[in-house]
Amino acid sequence: MRQTTTLKDKFRQFLIVLVPILVTQLGMFSMSFFDTMMSGKFSSTDLAGVAIGSSLWIPVFTGLSGILLAITPIVAQLVGGGRYKDVAFSVIQGIYAATILAIAVIIAGVFLLDPILNNMNLEDGVRLVARQYLIALAFGVIPVFVYNVLRSFIDALGMTRITMYVTLTSLPINVFFNYVLIFGKFGFPQMGGVGAGIASSITYWLITLIAALVIYRYYPLRKYNVFGKWFAISISKWKEIMLIGVPIGLSIFFEVSIFSAVTLFMSEYSTNVIAAHTAAINFASFLYMIPLSISMGLTIVVGFEVGAKRLQDAKTYSFMGISTAVILAVIYGVILLLFREPISALYTDNPEVSALIVHFLLYAVFFQLSDAIQAAVQGALRGYKDVNITFMMALVSYWVIGLPLGYFLAKFTELGPYGYWVGLSSGLTAGAITLSWRLKIVQRKTKMKIHNMND
Repeated sequence: MRQTTTLKDKFRQFLIVLVPILVTQLGMFSMSFFDTMMSGKFSSTDLAGVAIGSSLWIPVFTGLSGILLAITPIVAQLVGGGRYKDVAFSVIQGIYAATILAIAVIIAGVFLLDPILNNMNLEDGVRLVARQYLIALAFGVIPVFVYNVLRSFIDALGMTRITMYVTLTSLPINVFFNYVLIFGKFGFPQMGGVGAGIASSITYWLITLIAALVIYRYYPLRKYNVFGKWFAISISKWKEIMLIGVPIGLSIFFEVSIFSAVTLFMSEYSTNVIAAHTAAINFASFLYMIPLSISMGLTIVVGFEVGAKRLQDAKTYSFMGISTAVILAVIYGVILLLFREPISALYTDNPEVSALIVHFLLYAVFFQLSDAIQAAVQGALRGYKDVNITFMMALVSYWVIGLPLGYFLAKFTELGPYGYWVGLSSGLTAGAITLSWRLKIVQRKTKMKIHNMND
């Protein structure tokens, strides 16, 4: 990362940070994408089982690992302020926190998994696949949480290309093990959706080990001496991580979990409806990796400029990132509208499921723009370390507006399951409006604060 003076230089630096993040996010999500798609090719029961399992796992993973994203603005502002010697201490404390969070998730799963699945109106085969899929994923929980810390450290330095290479290296391995374990190749038994869970766990271990090796050996990262000393646990640093990270994690959890909640509500419908809804949400989530990557890139560049007290530059980056997100959302929204049928064919050969996917994807077109805006704005706010009001706005937008409206429309109108998607669009629109308003307030307050400090 470096100081820039012209719009052209800023856009170039933003792209240098953004593009590898985007490739990395698409690669990471591709694991879930291939889990779902390849399980669907095995059977609709396995597709539905993986769908239910993912709906339970993804909000937990994204919410708790979102806490660890606090490492990004912390390191970005340390580097922007020239406090290089404090970086390793923050990263190691993040690894400690990641390990504790992962162990807590595993323990919670031991006691809660069966009661949750047994209380859902699922076919026996779907419930069995979901349970075994989640048990398989549990073996990769610790490494994937640690990887999020290592990745946040690397990305905060603007070296996003490194995490891109790590992800691209591991993705073919994930696809290979999916193919072998789901369909029973090279002497392995056919495991269906359960094999997808095992493949993901193997991949989580690999990317964590590769990232740690790169940080230890690669010079621009090695100079921070992250693994040179194992610091004692620091409650004060954990407090800083949690004060920033918990609101970030909750914001992400409230957004992601509303999609999972809708999938769980869908359990009252047929297996084909669950499968179709899951496939459509899966593809819409795949597209969401674009604004999410812009959000993560904005946290880095805005945090760097705020740390250096260059507030006008931070404001320029914010506008640049949000504008980019809007333009891209319009483009891929049109693509989604035009190519819904070929997209459905990626997930299933079942004509009924395919027709339902096409219909669900029509509703997905409408929330792409709001989703892009709110994601980019949240990324800019995190760069300012403004996270508490943000998560409250997310809670109200998604759970007070979006989900109740979707439930009402699904239960009491002719929209049926599609009513949930209308509710999702409404919640995301509310989030985009309120968060944009919050960003303007934060930018003004930060400018006044720096001005008063200089006086």
